Amino acid sequence: MRHWTDCRLTRGDVLSDSEVPFDIDHVDHSVGGFGGHAFRRFTHIAMSIIPLAYYAKGQELGDYFSATPRELVSMIVISILIIEFIRLRWGIVVIGQREYEASQISAFAWGGIAVSLALLISPEGDGSGLERGLYGIPLIFGLTFADPVMGEFKRVKKNLNSAIVAGSVVSFSIWVGCHFWLGTPLLAAIILAPLTVLGELPSLKYIDDNATMVLIPLAALVIMSPFL
Repeated sequence: MRHWTDCRLTRGDVLSDSEVPFDIDHVDHSVGGFGGHAFRRFTHIAMSIIPLAYYAKGQELGDYFSATPRELVSMIVISILIIEFIRLRWGIVVIGQREYEASQISAFAWGGIAVSLALLISPEGDGSGLERGLYGIPLIFGLTFADPVMGEFKRVKKNLNSAIVAGSVVSFSIWVGCHFWLGTPLLAAIILAPLTVLGELPSLKYIDDNATMVLIPLAALVIMSPFL
């Protein structure tokens, strides 16, 4: 009944998130094998649509559900928490998830919570549309693009330094690019880009890097905001 149970029988011991080596090939521990792993990467990148939709069409989406954009985000977070509680209660893992996520909050849930907090907490620009997301967009893009790149470098190259360099290139490209595109202050871009990469490095038992890659630079942004 539970995919996780089947994976344990066919793939061997199940590792907890804190026991996973940085250079492990997650394909071997993903439900669905390489296809599941690829699906996980695809959904990761697809999450980049969320801030674009929120800042460009948030009011229209909120009106459809008779809510403000911020209320809609909060409703989505609550839904994620309820679904995750049910999933954990039954020990369910689906295609793209990893075996250890049967007994702890999934990377998807952490990512959804972190993205929602970025939308709710990030200061907004004075312009309209996407210009309002001068912080929210690069915060979320750092997760959706830098994280898969770093993950693949660690999986394929088996070298943490290479992953850090690759992630830094992507992160700085995003933040500096948003400076020219959305008007993100250059000072914020220079400081928050490396903090995005830093969020990928800790191996914490209960908090996935999908959360820390957003929450660490978000916390720094909140502290810096009076000076920006």
